[in-house]
Amino acid sequence: MLSKVYSCATYGIDGYLIDVEVDLAPGLPGFTTVGLPDNAVKESKDRVFAAIKNAGFRFPTKKITVNLAPADIKKEGSSFDLPIAVGILGAEGSISTGQLNRYAILGELSLDGSLRPIKGAISIALAVKENRLDGLILPRVNAREAAIVDGIKVYGFDNIIEVVAFLNGEIDKTPTRVNRDEIFESASQYTVDFSEVKGQHHAKRALEIAAAGGHNILMIGPPGTGKTMLARRLVTILPRMTLEEALETTKIHSVAGVLGQGESLLATRPFRSPHHTISDAGIIGGGHIPKPGEVSLAHNGVLFLDELPEFHKNVLEVLRQPLEDGSVTIGRAKITLTYPARFMLAAAMNPCPCGYFTDPYHECRCTPQAIQRYHSKLSGPLLDRIDIHIEVPSLRYDELKSSQPGESSEEIRKRVNQARSRQLQRYKHRRKVYCNAHLGTRDIRKFCVIDEKSQSLLKTAIERFGLSARAYDKVLKVARTIADLEGVEDIKTTHIAEAIQYRSLDKNVWQRL
Repeated sequence: MLSKVYSCATYGIDGYLIDVEVDLAPGLPGFTTVGLPDNAVKESKDRVFAAIKNAGFRFPTKKITVNLAPADIKKEGSSFDLPIAVGILGAEGSISTGQLNRYAILGELSLDGSLRPIKGAISIALAVKENRLDGLILPRVNAREAAIVDGIKVYGFDNIIEVVAFLNGEIDKTPTRVNRDEIFESASQYTVDFSEVKGQHHAKRALEIAAAGGHNILMIGPPGTGKTMLARRLVTILPRMTLEEALETTKIHSVAGVLGQGESLLATRPFRSPHHTISDAGIIGGGHIPKPGEVSLAHNGVLFLDELPEFHKNVLEVLRQPLEDGSVTIGRAKITLTYPARFMLAAAMNPCPCGYFTDPYHECRCTPQAIQRYHSKLSGPLLDRIDIHIEVPSLRYDELKSSQPGESSEEIRKRVNQARSRQLQRYKHRRKVYCNAHLGTRDIRKFCVIDEKSQSLLKTAIERFGLSARAYDKVLKVARTIADLEGVEDIKTTHIAEAIQYRSLDKNVWQRL
Protein backbone atom coordinates (compact mmCIF):
# COMPACT_ATOMS: atom_id res chain seq x y z
CA MET A 1 0.00 0.00 0.00
CA LEU A 2 1.32 3.43 -0.94
CA SER A 3 0.43 6.84 0.48
CA LYS A 4 1.73 10.34 -0.20
CA VAL A 5 1.88 13.26 2.21
CA TYR A 6 2.99 16.82 1.51
CA SER A 7 5.50 18.38 3.85
CA CYS A 8 7.96 21.28 3.69
CA ALA A 9 11.60 22.04 4.38
CA THR A 10 13.73 25.17 4.28
CA TYR A 11 16.59 25.93 1.90
CA GLY A 12 18.38 28.97 3.24
CA ILE A 13 15.53 31.13 4.50
CA ASP A 14 13.00 29.99 1.89
CA GLY A 15 10.64 27.04 2.14
CA TYR A 16 10.03 24.39 -0.51
CA LEU A 17 7.58 21.52 -0.83
CA ILE A 18 8.60 17.93 0.03
CA ASP A 19 6.74 14.79 -1.03
CA VAL A 20 6.77 12.19 1.74
CA GLU A 21 6.03 8.85 0.06
CA VAL A 22 5.38 5.83 2.28
CA ASP A 23 5.23 2.27 0.97
CA LEU A 24 4.13 -0.77 3.01
CA ALA A 25 5.25 -4.05 1.45
CA PRO A 26 5.05 -7.69 2.57
CA GLY A 27 8.23 -9.12 4.03
CA LEU A 28 10.33 -8.91 7.13
CA PRO A 29 9.47 -5.85 9.26
CA GLY A 30 11.85 -2.98 8.58
CA PHE A 31 11.99 0.79 8.32
CA THR A 32 14.10 2.52 5.66
CA THR A 33 14.25 6.25 4.92
CA VAL A 34 15.73 7.46 1.60
CA GLY A 35 16.03 10.84 -0.08
CA LEU A 36 19.24 12.25 1.47
CA PRO A 37 18.04 12.34 5.11
CA ASP A 38 20.38 13.57 7.83
CA ASN A 39 20.79 11.81 11.17
CA ALA A 40 17.80 13.57 12.77
CA VAL A 41 15.55 12.35 9.94
CA LYS A 42 16.98 8.82 10.10
CA GLU A 43 16.28 8.70 13.83
CA SER A 44 12.64 9.62 13.24
CA LYS A 45 11.74 5.95 12.76
CA ASP A 46 12.20 5.32 16.49
CA ARG A 47 10.16 8.38 17.49
CA VAL A 48 7.45 7.56 14.95
CA PHE A 49 7.18 3.94 16.11
CA ALA A 50 6.85 4.90 19.80
CA ALA A 51 4.46 7.79 19.09
CA ILE A 52 2.08 5.67 16.98
CA LYS A 53 2.02 2.84 19.53
CA ASN A 54 1.62 5.13 22.57
CA ALA A 55 -1.14 7.12 20.86
CA GLY A 56 -3.19 3.92 20.58
CA PHE A 57 -2.78 3.17 16.86
CA ARG A 58 -1.58 -0.07 15.31
CA PHE A 59 1.91 0.06 13.85
CA PRO A 60 2.10 -2.14 10.71
CA THR A 61 4.45 -5.14 10.87
CA LYS A 62 5.60 -4.80 7.27
CA LYS A 63 8.56 -3.52 5.33
CA ILE A 64 8.25 0.28 5.43
CA THR A 65 10.04 2.49 2.90
CA VAL A 66 9.89 6.26 3.24
CA ASN A 67 11.07 8.45 0.36
CA LEU A 68 11.60 12.21 0.75
CA ALA A 69 11.42 13.83 -2.68
CA PRO A 70 13.13 15.61 -4.35
CA ALA A 71 15.84 13.14 -3.43
CA ASP A 72 18.81 15.29 -4.54
CA ILE A 73 18.45 17.89 -1.75
CA LYS A 74 19.69 17.17 1.77
CA LYS A 75 16.84 16.91 4.32
CA GLU A 76 17.47 17.87 7.93
CA GLY A 77 15.61 18.29 11.18
CA SER A 78 12.90 16.47 13.08
CA SER A 79 9.89 18.18 11.46
CA PHE A 80 9.32 15.15 9.18
CA ASP A 81 8.21 12.99 12.13
CA LEU A 82 4.53 13.88 11.83
CA PRO A 83 4.20 13.56 8.03
CA ILE A 84 5.99 10.19 8.12
CA ALA A 85 3.66 8.98 10.88
CA VAL A 86 0.60 10.23 8.99
CA GLY A 87 1.88 8.57 5.81
CA ILE A 88 2.29 5.25 7.60
CA LEU A 89 -1.21 5.45 9.12
CA GLY A 90 -2.60 6.46 5.72
CA ALA A 91 -0.95 3.52 3.97
CA GLU A 92 -2.10 1.19 6.74
CA GLY A 93 -5.71 2.42 6.43
CA SER A 94 -6.15 4.37 9.68
CA ILE A 95 -6.47 7.69 7.83
CA SER A 96 -8.56 8.55 4.80
CA THR A 97 -5.96 9.11 2.05
CA GLY A 98 -8.28 11.45 0.17
CA GLN A 99 -7.47 14.24 2.63
CA LEU A 100 -3.71 13.87 2.56
CA ASN A 101 -3.12 15.84 -0.65
CA ARG A 102 -4.85 18.96 0.68
CA TYR A 103 -2.42 19.94 3.42
CA ALA A 104 1.25 20.32 4.15
CA ILE A 105 2.05 18.54 7.42
CA LEU A 106 4.98 19.17 9.78
CA GLY A 107 5.88 18.47 13.38
CA GLU A 108 8.32 16.75 15.69
CA LEU A 109 6.84 13.88 17.67
CA SER A 110 7.44 13.10 21.32
CA LEU A 111 7.33 9.45 22.32
CA ASP A 112 3.82 9.89 23.74
CA GLY A 113 2.51 11.29 20.45
CA SER A 114 2.47 14.96 21.43
CA LEU A 115 3.86 17.56 19.04
CA ARG A 116 6.94 19.66 19.63
CA PRO A 117 7.72 22.98 17.86
CA ILE A 118 9.59 23.26 14.57
CA LYS A 119 11.85 25.89 12.97
CA GLY A 120 11.05 28.07 9.98
CA ALA A 121 7.26 28.07 10.28
CA ILE A 122 6.82 31.40 8.50
CA SER A 123 9.04 30.34 5.56
CA ILE A 124 7.08 27.09 5.32
CA ALA A 125 3.75 28.94 5.37
CA LEU A 126 4.90 31.12 2.47
CA ALA A 127 5.87 27.99 0.51
CA VAL A 128 2.46 26.42 1.19
CA LYS A 129 0.75 29.56 -0.08
CA GLU A 130 2.92 29.61 -3.20
CA ASN A 131 2.03 25.97 -3.96
CA ARG A 132 -1.69 26.69 -3.42
CA LEU A 133 -2.40 23.93 -0.93
CA ASP A 134 -5.56 24.14 1.19
CA GLY A 135 -3.72 24.58 4.44
CA LEU A 136 -0.90 23.81 6.82
CA ILE A 137 -0.95 21.37 9.76
CA LEU A 138 1.73 21.90 12.40
CA PRO A 139 2.24 22.10 16.20
CA ARG A 140 -0.01 24.57 18.01
CA VAL A 141 3.07 26.45 19.31
CA ASN A 142 3.97 27.46 15.74
CA ALA A 143 0.43 28.24 14.55
CA ARG A 144 0.44 31.99 15.28
CA GLU A 145 3.78 32.48 13.55
CA ALA A 146 2.60 30.67 10.41
CA ALA A 147 -0.77 32.48 10.47
CA ILE A 148 1.05 35.78 9.88
CA VAL A 149 1.02 34.77 6.21
CA ASP A 150 -2.25 35.81 4.59
CA GLY A 151 -4.16 33.54 2.24
CA ILE A 152 -3.65 30.11 3.85
CA LYS A 153 -5.42 28.14 6.57
CA VAL A 154 -3.19 27.20 9.48
CA TYR A 155 -4.24 24.41 11.85
CA GLY A 156 -2.36 23.96 15.10
CA PHE A 157 -2.55 20.66 17.03
CA ASP A 158 -1.19 19.32 20.30
CA ASN A 159 -0.78 15.65 19.39
CA ILE A 160 -1.06 13.07 16.61
CA ILE A 161 -4.45 11.84 17.86
CA GLU A 162 -6.02 15.23 17.07
CA VAL A 163 -4.34 15.30 13.64
CA VAL A 164 -5.69 11.86 12.71
CA ALA A 165 -9.21 12.75 13.92
CA PHE A 166 -9.12 15.99 11.88
CA LEU A 167 -7.96 14.26 8.69
CA ASN A 168 -10.68 11.62 9.12
CA GLY A 169 -13.33 14.32 9.54
CA GLU A 170 -14.13 13.27 13.08
CA ILE A 171 -13.51 16.73 14.58
CA ASP A 172 -13.89 20.27 13.28
CA LYS A 173 -10.99 22.64 13.62
CA THR A 174 -11.04 26.40 13.27
CA PRO A 175 -7.99 27.79 11.46
CA THR A 176 -5.71 29.97 13.56
CA ARG A 177 -6.28 33.63 12.79
CA VAL A 178 -4.23 36.64 13.84
CA ASN A 179 -4.56 40.36 13.31
CA ARG A 180 -1.31 40.99 11.47
CA ASP A 181 -1.53 44.79 11.65
CA GLU A 182 -2.27 44.72 15.38
CA ILE A 183 0.64 42.32 16.06
CA PHE A 184 2.96 44.44 13.90
CA GLU A 185 2.02 47.61 15.77
CA SER A 186 2.36 46.11 19.25
CA ALA A 187 5.62 44.37 18.38
CA SER A 188 7.22 47.51 16.95
CA GLN A 189 7.71 49.20 20.33
CA TYR A 190 11.21 49.48 21.78
CA THR A 191 11.99 49.08 25.46
CA VAL A 192 14.84 51.64 25.44
CA ASP A 193 14.95 55.29 24.41
CA PHE A 194 17.57 57.95 23.72
CA SER A 195 16.01 60.20 26.36
CA GLU A 196 17.56 57.90 28.99
CA VAL A 197 21.11 58.80 27.91
CA LYS A 198 22.65 61.66 29.90
CA GLY A 199 25.12 64.00 28.23
CA GLN A 200 27.19 62.73 25.27
CA HIS A 201 25.56 65.24 22.90
CA HIS A 202 28.42 64.95 20.41
CA ALA A 203 28.09 61.15 20.30
CA LYS A 204 24.29 61.38 19.97
CA ARG A 205 24.71 63.73 17.03
CA ALA A 206 27.12 61.29 15.37
CA LEU A 207 24.66 58.41 15.86
CA GLU A 208 21.88 60.50 14.34
CA ILE A 209 24.04 61.14 11.29
CA ALA A 210 24.94 57.46 11.09
CA ALA A 211 21.26 56.48 11.21
CA ALA A 212 20.28 59.12 8.65
CA GLY A 213 22.87 57.98 6.09
CA GLY A 214 23.18 54.30 6.97
CA HIS A 215 26.82 54.85 7.95
CA ASN A 216 28.82 52.37 10.01
CA ILE A 217 30.19 53.92 13.20
CA LEU A 218 33.07 53.29 15.60
CA MET A 219 32.96 54.72 19.13
CA ILE A 220 36.22 55.13 21.05
CA GLY A 221 36.31 55.98 24.74
CA PRO A 222 37.24 54.84 28.26
CA PRO A 223 35.22 52.15 30.03
CA GLY A 224 31.89 53.23 31.48
CA THR A 225 31.27 56.23 29.22
CA GLY A 226 28.06 54.82 27.73
CA LYS A 227 29.25 53.37 24.42
CA THR A 228 27.14 50.23 24.74
CA MET A 229 24.16 52.20 26.04
CA LEU A 230 24.32 54.48 23.00
CA ALA A 231 24.71 51.57 20.59
CA ARG A 232 21.68 49.74 22.00
CA ARG A 233 19.56 52.80 21.26
CA LEU A 234 20.76 53.20 17.68
CA VAL A 235 17.99 50.90 16.40
CA THR A 236 15.35 53.14 18.03
CA ILE A 237 16.19 56.08 15.74
CA LEU A 238 16.37 54.07 12.52
CA PRO A 239 13.25 54.22 10.30
CA ARG A 240 10.57 51.81 11.48
CA MET A 241 10.55 48.47 9.72
CA THR A 242 8.08 47.92 6.93
CA LEU A 243 5.92 44.79 7.03
CA GLU A 244 8.00 43.28 4.22
CA GLU A 245 11.21 43.88 6.18
CA ALA A 246 9.60 42.41 9.30
CA LEU A 247 8.59 39.23 7.43
CA GLU A 248 12.07 38.82 5.95
CA THR A 249 13.76 39.36 9.32
CA THR A 250 11.34 36.97 11.04
CA LYS A 251 12.11 34.29 8.45
CA ILE A 252 15.82 34.44 9.26
CA HIS A 253 15.28 34.25 13.03
CA SER A 254 12.72 31.47 12.64
CA VAL A 255 14.99 29.33 10.44
CA ALA A 256 17.85 29.86 12.92
CA GLY A 257 15.56 28.82 15.79
CA VAL A 258 16.12 32.01 17.80
CA LEU A 259 12.63 33.48 17.52
CA GLY A 260 11.28 34.05 21.03
CA GLN A 261 8.64 31.69 22.45
CA GLY A 262 5.20 32.96 21.52
CA GLU A 263 6.72 35.59 19.22
CA SER A 264 5.10 35.51 15.80
CA LEU A 265 6.56 38.61 14.13
CA LEU A 266 9.81 40.48 14.68
CA ALA A 267 8.78 44.10 14.07
CA THR A 268 11.64 45.94 15.82
CA ARG A 269 15.00 46.22 14.11
CA PRO A 270 17.29 43.49 15.46
CA PHE A 271 20.25 44.40 17.65
CA ARG A 272 22.90 41.70 17.80
CA SER A 273 25.88 41.95 20.14
CA PRO A 274 28.07 38.82 19.95
CA HIS A 275 30.88 38.26 22.44
CA HIS A 276 34.41 38.85 21.19
CA THR A 277 35.22 35.13 21.55
CA ILE A 278 32.84 34.26 18.70
CA SER A 279 34.23 32.21 15.80
CA ASP A 280 34.14 33.19 12.14
CA ALA A 281 31.43 30.52 11.58
CA GLY A 282 29.38 32.06 14.38
CA ILE A 283 29.61 35.54 12.93
CA ILE A 284 29.15 34.65 9.26
CA GLY A 285 27.13 31.43 9.52
CA GLY A 286 28.07 27.83 8.97
CA GLY A 287 27.60 24.22 9.92
CA HIS A 288 27.27 20.98 7.97
CA ILE A 289 24.11 22.45 6.49
CA PRO A 290 24.84 26.20 6.83
CA LYS A 291 22.76 28.17 9.30
CA PRO A 292 22.52 31.98 9.55
CA GLY A 293 25.24 33.71 11.54
CA GLU A 294 25.19 36.98 13.46
CA VAL A 295 25.52 39.09 10.32
CA SER A 296 22.29 37.58 8.97
CA LEU A 297 20.49 37.72 12.32
CA ALA A 298 21.31 41.47 12.30
CA HIS A 299 19.74 41.89 8.83
CA ASN A 300 17.72 45.13 8.66
CA GLY A 301 19.17 46.12 12.04
CA VAL A 302 22.44 46.74 13.88
CA LEU A 303 25.42 44.47 14.53
CA PHE A 304 27.30 45.78 17.56
CA LEU A 305 30.86 44.64 18.20
CA ASP A 306 32.03 45.73 21.64
CA GLU A 307 35.76 45.67 22.40
CA LEU A 308 36.44 45.55 18.65
CA PRO A 309 40.23 44.88 18.81
CA GLU A 310 39.59 41.83 21.02
CA PHE A 311 37.80 39.96 18.20
CA HIS A 312 39.92 37.43 16.34
CA LYS A 313 41.44 38.89 13.21
CA ASN A 314 39.85 36.29 10.91
CA VAL A 315 36.42 37.14 12.39
CA LEU A 316 36.87 40.82 11.55
CA GLU A 317 38.14 40.06 8.06
CA VAL A 318 35.13 37.91 7.11
CA LEU A 319 32.91 40.91 7.82
CA ARG A 320 34.21 42.65 4.73
CA GLN A 321 32.08 40.75 2.20
CA PRO A 322 28.68 41.22 3.90
CA LEU A 323 29.48 44.88 4.63
CA GLU A 324 30.19 45.35 0.93
CA ASP A 325 27.49 43.14 -0.64
CA GLY A 326 24.65 43.10 1.90
CA SER A 327 24.59 39.30 1.73
CA VAL A 328 26.80 36.36 2.65
CA THR A 329 27.40 33.19 0.67
CA ILE A 330 28.39 30.02 2.53
CA GLY A 331 29.71 27.09 0.50
CA ARG A 332 29.94 23.47 1.54
CA ALA A 333 30.72 20.28 -0.37
CA LYS A 334 27.10 19.53 -1.27
CA ILE A 335 25.35 22.85 -0.73
CA THR A 336 25.87 26.58 -1.21
CA LEU A 337 23.52 29.02 0.49
CA THR A 338 23.19 32.80 0.37
CA TYR A 339 21.71 34.62 3.36
CA PRO A 340 20.79 38.32 3.43
CA ALA A 341 23.07 40.43 5.64
CA ARG A 342 22.23 44.11 5.15
CA PHE A 343 23.02 45.69 8.50
CA MET A 344 24.61 48.72 10.10
CA LEU A 345 27.87 48.05 11.91
CA ALA A 346 28.31 49.80 15.25
CA ALA A 347 31.55 49.10 17.08
CA ALA A 348 33.18 50.25 20.31
CA MET A 349 36.69 50.10 21.64
CA ASN A 350 38.94 51.54 24.32
CA PRO A 351 41.55 54.12 23.28
CA CYS A 352 44.35 51.91 24.63
CA PRO A 353 44.85 48.47 26.24
CA CYS A 354 44.17 49.77 29.75
CA GLY A 355 41.32 51.94 28.52
CA TYR A 356 42.26 55.29 30.08
CA PHE A 357 44.41 57.03 27.45
CA THR A 358 41.90 59.89 26.92
CA ASP A 359 40.36 59.84 30.41
CA PRO A 360 41.20 62.98 32.45
CA TYR A 361 40.28 61.19 35.70
CA HIS A 362 42.49 58.10 35.36
CA GLU A 363 46.15 57.71 34.53
CA CYS A 364 47.08 55.68 31.47
CA ARG A 365 50.14 53.48 31.87
CA CYS A 366 50.33 52.24 28.30
CA THR A 367 53.40 52.99 26.20
CA PRO A 368 53.01 54.60 22.74
CA GLN A 369 54.14 51.29 21.22
CA ALA A 370 51.43 49.40 23.13
CA ILE A 371 48.77 51.86 21.96
CA GLN A 372 49.93 51.59 18.36
CA ARG A 373 50.02 47.80 18.58
CA TYR A 374 46.48 47.81 20.04
CA HIS A 375 45.09 49.91 17.17
CA SER A 376 46.99 47.96 14.54
CA LYS A 377 44.70 45.00 15.27
CA LEU A 378 42.13 46.76 13.09
CA SER A 379 43.01 46.38 9.42
CA GLY A 380 42.76 49.18 6.91
CA PRO A 381 40.19 47.35 4.73
CA LEU A 382 37.86 47.00 7.73
CA LEU A 383 38.25 50.66 8.73
CA ASP A 384 37.60 51.51 5.09
CA ARG A 385 34.03 50.35 5.65
CA ILE A 386 33.46 52.47 8.78
CA ASP A 387 32.50 56.03 7.84
CA ILE A 388 32.34 57.62 11.29
CA HIS A 389 34.88 57.45 14.13
CA ILE A 390 33.70 59.28 17.24
CA GLU A 391 35.22 59.82 20.66
CA VAL A 392 32.98 59.17 23.66
CA PRO A 393 34.54 60.99 26.66
CA SER A 394 33.93 60.48 30.37
CA LEU A 395 30.92 62.33 31.78
CA ARG A 396 31.27 65.19 34.23
CA TYR A 397 29.44 65.06 37.55
CA ASP A 398 27.04 67.86 36.51
CA GLU A 399 25.92 65.77 33.53
CA LEU A 400 25.45 62.65 35.64
CA LYS A 401 23.30 64.31 38.30
CA SER A 402 21.11 66.15 35.76
CA SER A 403 17.44 65.14 35.92
CA GLN A 404 16.61 66.84 32.62
CA PRO A 405 15.56 64.14 30.10
CA GLY A 406 17.30 64.16 26.75
CA GLU A 407 15.72 64.25 23.33
CA SER A 408 13.54 61.20 22.70
CA SER A 409 14.16 58.59 20.03
CA GLU A 410 10.88 59.53 18.34
CA GLU A 411 12.00 63.12 17.85
CA ILE A 412 15.35 62.06 16.42
CA ARG A 413 13.71 59.44 14.19
CA LYS A 414 11.54 62.12 12.54
CA ARG A 415 14.65 63.94 11.32
CA VAL A 416 16.22 60.65 10.24
CA ASN A 417 13.11 59.72 8.25
CA GLN A 418 13.12 63.08 6.47
CA ALA A 419 16.78 62.68 5.52
CA ARG A 420 16.21 59.11 4.31
CA SER A 421 13.25 60.26 2.19
CA ARG A 422 15.46 62.81 0.45
CA GLN A 423 18.03 60.12 -0.28
CA LEU A 424 15.47 57.66 -1.66
CA GLN A 425 14.16 60.36 -3.98
CA ARG A 426 17.66 61.38 -5.09
CA TYR A 427 18.82 57.82 -5.80
CA LYS A 428 15.58 56.38 -7.19
CA HIS A 429 17.29 55.70 -10.53
CA ARG A 430 20.44 54.25 -8.96
CA ARG A 431 20.52 50.47 -8.57
CA LYS A 432 21.28 49.19 -5.04
CA VAL A 433 21.74 52.72 -3.66
CA TYR A 434 19.22 53.47 -0.90
CA CYS A 435 21.19 55.80 1.35
CA ASN A 436 24.39 57.82 1.33
CA ALA A 437 26.48 55.00 2.81
CA HIS A 438 25.90 52.96 -0.38
CA LEU A 439 27.45 55.58 -2.69
CA GLY A 440 30.32 54.37 -4.85
CA THR A 441 33.18 56.48 -6.15
CA ARG A 442 31.34 57.50 -9.31
CA ASP A 443 28.20 58.39 -7.32
CA ILE A 444 30.23 60.52 -4.89
CA ARG A 445 31.60 62.58 -7.78
CA LYS A 446 28.04 63.18 -9.00
CA PHE A 447 26.07 63.72 -5.79
CA CYS A 448 28.70 65.13 -3.41
CA VAL A 449 29.93 68.17 -5.34
CA ILE A 450 31.54 70.84 -3.12
CA ASP A 451 32.74 74.39 -3.82
CA GLU A 452 36.29 75.78 -3.81
CA LYS A 453 36.15 76.90 -0.17
CA SER A 454 35.09 73.43 0.98
CA GLN A 455 37.79 71.83 -1.18
CA SER A 456 40.40 74.05 0.45
CA LEU A 457 39.15 73.15 3.94
CA LEU A 458 39.21 69.43 3.16
CA LYS A 459 42.72 69.66 1.73
CA THR A 460 43.96 71.50 4.82
CA ALA A 461 42.39 68.91 7.12
CA ILE A 462 43.98 65.99 5.29
CA GLU A 463 47.40 67.62 5.35
CA ARG A 464 47.27 68.93 8.93
CA PHE A 465 45.61 66.01 10.70
CA GLY A 466 47.22 63.28 8.62
CA LEU A 467 43.90 61.81 7.53
CA SER A 468 44.31 58.92 5.12
CA ALA A 469 43.42 59.13 1.45
CA ARG A 470 40.45 56.83 2.03
CA ALA A 471 39.03 59.39 4.47
CA TYR A 472 38.35 61.80 1.58
CA ASP A 473 35.34 59.90 0.23
CA LYS A 474 34.10 59.14 3.74
CA VAL A 475 34.07 62.82 4.65
CA LEU A 476 32.11 63.66 1.50
CA LYS A 477 29.49 60.97 2.16
CA VAL A 478 29.03 62.02 5.78
CA ALA A 479 28.83 65.70 4.72
CA ARG A 480 26.12 64.70 2.22
CA THR A 481 24.13 63.17 5.09
CA ILE A 482 24.59 66.25 7.30
CA ALA A 483 23.23 68.39 4.47
CA ASP A 484 20.25 66.04 4.11
CA LEU A 485 19.50 66.34 7.84
CA GLU A 486 19.57 70.09 7.43
CA GLY A 487 17.22 69.86 4.45
CA VAL A 488 19.52 71.46 1.85
CA GLU A 489 20.75 70.06 -1.45
CA ASP A 490 24.13 71.79 -1.63
CA ILE A 491 26.95 70.64 0.65
CA LYS A 492 28.29 73.66 2.54
CA THR A 493 31.60 74.36 4.25
CA THR A 494 29.98 73.85 7.68
CA HIS A 495 28.90 70.36 6.63
CA ILE A 496 32.45 69.49 5.55
CA ALA A 497 33.85 70.91 8.81
CA GLU A 498 31.52 68.77 10.91
CA ALA A 499 32.20 65.66 8.81
CA ILE A 500 35.95 66.11 9.34
CA GLN A 501 35.40 65.89 13.09
CA TYR A 502 34.09 62.36 12.62
CA ARG A 503 37.41 61.29 11.09
CA SER A 504 39.58 62.79 13.80
CA LEU A 505 40.04 59.35 15.30
CA ASP A 506 41.28 57.86 12.04
CA LYS A 507 43.92 55.19 12.50
CA ASN A 508 46.65 57.47 11.15
CA VAL A 509 45.90 60.05 13.85
CA TRP A 510 46.27 57.42 16.60
CA GLN A 511 49.53 56.15 15.16
CA ARG A 512 51.05 59.60 15.64
CA LEU A 513 50.11 59.80 19.35
